[in-house]
Amino acid sequence: MQLRILNRRANELVIEVDGEGHTLCNLLESVLLEDKDVEFASYNISHPLVAKPVITVRTRGNKSPEDALREAVNKILQMGREMREEFEKAFKAGGR
Repeated sequence: MQLRILNRRANELVIEVDGEGHTLCNLLESVLLEDKDVEFASYNISHPLVAKPVITVRTRGNKSPEDALREAVNKILQMGREMREEFEKAFKAGGR
C-alpha cells in the first residue's frame, strides 16, 4: 500500500491509496463518518481494474483531516484487536 496526497487544505485532504479496494475504503469511510468533527468522508474508485481509490476527508475545523484519519485508523485497529479477542474466547470455549 502506498499513499499519495493529491490535495491538502486546512480542513480537507484528498489522498490516493494504491493497492487497496472497497473493503478497506468502505470501513475507513464508515468510521470517519462516525466522527462528529468530520463533515464529509468518501472514496471513489475510478475503474474496477485499477486499485487506486481516492479518499476525501473534510472536517468542520475543530480537527484536521489528518487527525481524523489517524483516529479512524486507530479505532479500526482497536476493533480488530477486540474481534480477535472474542474469536480466541470462542475457540477456547469449544462451542460450535
